[in-house]
Amino acid sequence: MINEIEYTQDTNGIVTIQFNRPTALNALNLAAMQQFATLITQLQTNTNIRAVILTGAGQEAFCSGGDLFELSRYPSEEDARRFIILMGDALLQLEKLPIPVIAAINGYALGGGSEIAVACDMRIVDERVRMGFVQIRLALTPGWGAGQRLMRLVGYSKAMDLLLRGHIIRADELLTLGLANKVVEAGTAYDHALHFAKHIADLPPDVVRGIKALLRAGLGQPYEQALQTEREIFPPLWAAEPHLKAVDDFLKRQQDKK
Repeated sequence: MINEIEYTQDTNGIVTIQFNRPTALNALNLAAMQQFATLITQLQTNTNIRAVILTGAGQEAFCSGGDLFELSRYPSEEDARRFIILMGDALLQLEKLPIPVIAAINGYALGGGSEIAVACDMRIVDERVRMGFVQIRLALTPGWGAGQRLMRLVGYSKAMDLLLRGHIIRADELLTLGLANKVVEAGTAYDHALHFAKHIADLPPDVVRGIKALLRAGLGQPYEQALQTEREIFPPLWAAEPHLKAVDDFLKRQQDKK
């Protein structure tokens, strides 16, 4: 039996989650949604991970959203509520992971695929990327949280524009909007994401977690409370071994220059 979602964890603590339905442009059926949600729940208690990469199998798509061939057989409001709770909760858990999550986007990221992409901390896209919040073409709104996340990324007015137009967004526009951190050669998004994840894995893990925590505080806390959160993160890191060693190495280098 082929897994709809592939999971690997390497010796550096880098987790790769791959949407594995390439013949369907990695669209998610119910089994894939459930597998994805289960994997994200399991990551909550995995203290050995340093970074997570999400990507799609093949070169044509990251994820093209929900599989309408299957989901169209479930037309009721209760069915819809079940889908959006399953994936909405999974993406909220993904977003709350204490370590960086990178979307390596190859090709299409449409509808639900775009919702998954904006739930990640960073997005590395290949030059053939085709992202689109195309829900309006099916007379729908986003259901997995992309409305709120998109607004925080690009602002209210631009988010309104993108959701009402439902157009395909290419690499140059993604960069302009700030929805892509980097555009790379076709077929190399995962390689570049892995290279960056290895850099993250080499950093002191408490510092990496601290950076994510202070930034997320700014998204969810009042300004002065977020400032206090940032202040509370700093002192333990100042007294920790990685900082003390870095300072000692710096002082030795300066002494050697004299």
